[in-house]
Amino acid sequence: MTYPFNTRLREIITLNLLTHDRVVVADASLRPAAVAIVLTAASIDAPADIVVTLRASKLNRHSGQYALPGGRLDEGEGVINAALRETHEEVGLQIAENSVLGLLDDLVTRSGFVITPVVAWAGEGPRFEPDPGEVAKIFNIPLSELDLPSIPEMVADKSGGKTVMSAVFPTIGHRMYAPTAALLYQFREVCLHGRATRVGDFGQPEFTRR
Repeated sequence: MTYPFNTRLREIITLNLLTHDRVVVADASLRPAAVAIVLTAASIDAPADIVVTLRASKLNRHSGQYALPGGRLDEGEGVINAALRETHEEVGLQIAENSVLGLLDDLVTRSGFVITPVVAWAGEGPRFEPDPGEVAKIFNIPLSELDLPSIPEMVADKSGGKTVMSAVFPTIGHRMYAPTAALLYQFREVCLHGRATRVGDFGQPEFTRR
C-alpha cells in the first residue's frame, strides 16, 4: 500500500494519535529523551516517508546505530521542543511546533533513557543539512516499507535477554533493531492503522547499551 503525502494522510495520523491511549513512563531514575518521527515527501501526493539517520561512528553513545533524530532533554525543556531542536541540530530541518501531530508511547531503553516519540509533519521537498559530527547518513524510508509482512521479526538476544524486535527495510538494506525499529513499528500500527499496539515489552540488543 502506498501513502500519498497529502492532507488526508495528515488527518488520518492526527486522528489516530488523538484517540491513542498513550503510555507515559514516570520514573525519576531514567533520563528523559525525545525523538522525532519526521514525515516528509519529495512533493505533494508523492509517497510519504520517515527520516532515519545512521549515527556517526565517533559519537560517545549509540555510535553507528540507526536512529530517529533526537536526544536528551535540556534542563527545563519539554519533549516536543527537544525533539524539534534535535531534528534541526542533526539534520537541518526547522519544524514548527504546530506541525507536531501527536505523541506515541514512552519507551524505556536498555541504556537507561525513557524516550518520548514526537510525530511531526515536515512538509514536502525537505532540504537536509546533516551535522557530520552526529549523522553519517540520512535515509528516507517510505511508509509503504513499514507494511512489509516480515515486520516485526523477532531474533534471539545473544546476551540471553528478551527476544529482540527487528526489521529489515529495503531502503536501508540492513537489519534495524529496537528501540528504533520498535518505534517505527508502533507508528505503523497506531498512526497508519489505528491499532492499540504496544512495543514496550520488546527486547533490545545488548549493543544498544552503548
